[in-house]
Amino acid sequence: MAWENHSLWMEFVFLAYPSHLELCVLFLLGVSLLYTSIISGNVLIMVAIQTEARLHTPMYYFLGSLSAVEICYTAVVVPHILANILQSEKTITILGCAMQMIFFIGLGSADCFLLAAMAYDRYVAICHPLQYPLIMNLTLCVCLVVASVVIGLFLSLQLVVFIFSLPFCQARNIEHFFCDVPPVMRLVCANSHIHEQSVLVAATLAIAMPFFLIATSYAFIVAAVLKIRSAAGRHRAFSTCSSHLTVVLLQYGCCAFMYLRPYSICYPKQDQFISLVYTLGTPLLNPLIYSLRNSEIMGTLGRVLTRIIRRGYNLSGKGLVPAHSNPQATGISLS
Repeated sequence: MAWENHSLWMEFVFLAYPSHLELCVLFLLGVSLLYTSIISGNVLIMVAIQTEARLHTPMYYFLGSLSAVEICYTAVVVPHILANILQSEKTITILGCAMQMIFFIGLGSADCFLLAAMAYDRYVAICHPLQYPLIMNLTLCVCLVVASVVIGLFLSLQLVVFIFSLPFCQARNIEHFFCDVPPVMRLVCANSHIHEQSVLVAATLAIAMPFFLIATSYAFIVAAVLKIRSAAGRHRAFSTCSSHLTVVLLQYGCCAFMYLRPYSICYPKQDQFISLVYTLGTPLLNPLIYSLRNSEIMGTLGRVLTRIIRRGYNLSGKGLVPAHSNPQATGISLS
């Protein structure tokens, strides 16, 4: 159905939000706290990588890019969720819904392709260490990051245009917090089986294809590590991949459950919970996983936070000293 045929109703209504005031307040505080933590954690990762010369390597360049994508990824839906909590009518226009889906699915797909690029980086580092500086140069790293975002948004655009060209039923209620593919697809009145298969193909390209690349990379990595005779060497090689593997399992576990199954199978409450996990939980846990399991990131984050605290203390200390006062009399040093 063409866009103009949706003129009978131009808004969707979200039904997943709590109805009681006390629950709304708790939900607002919880989402606000998680969102603040996501922004703070990922920004700190980016600042640490930017300010520390030792971290100017391909692995950390990909990690900084992943943090940037996840900041944008959460910004697509979380501010709208927070705004809806405070409103009596939890609505979004049909165009707004389409745009939200394009960027949410696109940046989520970019996450998957970035994880595949990080797996390739680990493969080259472990299997071809001598050629690593020549292969993983800055140009290739930038191309992989740009390609991840472009491919993700392109696949998402094709998918969303296809979904919104379908005829929707008169019901305009979405049992969700935001516009995601499964709840929107349940409003389609066309031959669901054919259209479900088309959507599953698009989801497979965005999810299964990068996962296949990750699995292939780690198959070569495991084969190379098992040839290392030293137990310490094997442990060191595996430890460089453990954080990435943890994030991969978390990301792909949620995505596979949500997108690689028929959308006619309806689990509204489970879908809502899982969507909150990969919308808020994964971007929050990624910087924690990478920092807690990486001594260089932990050390750099400690120095960055120390500089920020000292700078704030010095500024507040200077602000307490009048321009005409004697610093020695007050006991505050201006140096």
